[in-house]
Amino acid sequence: MSTETAKKPSVLFVCVHNAGRSQMAAAFLTTLGKGEIEVRSAGSAPADKVNPAAVEAMAELGIDMSAEIPKVLTTEAVKESDVVITMGCGDTCPIFPGKRYEDWELEDPAGQGVDAVRPIRDEIKSRIEELIVSLTPAT
Repeated sequence: MSTETAKKPSVLFVCVHNAGRSQMAAAFLTTLGKGEIEVRSAGSAPADKVNPAAVEAMAELGIDMSAEIPKVLTTEAVKESDVVITMGCGDTCPIFPGKRYEDWELEDPAGQGVDAVRPIRDEIKSRIEELIVSLTPAT
């Protein structure tokens, strides 16, 4: 097996607080990607903890995010990723040539209850399913 086929694609999800959208996206990709994709998430100004409503919304689908903690965005994380998906972090995200960038406009779940977070969660899941198809070779 060549190193080209052995290398997993890597995805970095970035939002300001790394407490809701990017955490849900990372959890979905980790679960739905079945180990075929390397997953990272970070925030330009990380919160103290993951949004409890996001944790609850994901738990409803059997995905446990309760142990996750918001992480600070580093230049290294961007350099090491093939795809960088931003979610409202604007100009704070570093740009490197040769990376695939996508900006997902999603409502911020910060300060909202689980009822408001569910549609955001479902939109993220749909986008993750499309992302997986774009990153994995057809079998």
